[in-house]
Amino acid sequence: MELTLQPRAAACLVSGRPFVEGDRVVGFLVRSATGEIIRCDVLESEVAAFAPAGFVACRWVQIFKPRVGANAADRALKLTAETLFLTLAEPGAELSPENARLVRFLALMLERKRLLRPKGSNADRTREIYEHARSKQLYEVPAVDLSPEFFASVQAQLTVLVGAPAAPAPPETPLPVAL
Repeated sequence: MELTLQPRAAACLVSGRPFVEGDRVVGFLVRSATGEIIRCDVLESEVAAFAPAGFVACRWVQIFKPRVGANAADRALKLTAETLFLTLAEPGAELSPENARLVRFLALMLERKRLLRPKGSNADRTREIYEHARSKQLYEVPAVDLSPEFFASVQAQLTVLVGAPAAPAPPETPLPVAL
């Protein structure tokens, strides 16, 4: 799963005010009418004035920390399953129930790719702990029931982000053979 996406903004989309360290920033992934996925970053205090130009696929809240030096230059501009997971599961980010399911699904997918390593669960077993293979940072992921409804709801979210799967081609009918 790859989408080309702009990096985190330096200023609020609604007010234009530059973010400062400690600001609560709400990030949105919006699917426009043309099908393009757009990242919108808005100060939490300005969310009421935000009018997305399309369908909001997901949203998250994080505390703004300015990027410094090589970290900013090395940041990829493609939204991959890994970067989406790292953005949504960042310590301190607040997850909605819909995003909790998406984060859990992404964790399972990244565990399969060996980008995340399971490290057990917290004391009350409400969160699974994963270690990111490259950064060694620990992430707590909500322990969501892996029922058929879970996978159906995640499929609906992913359809919004990457589009509906192409319809299978109809089977070819064999031509009659003249004898």
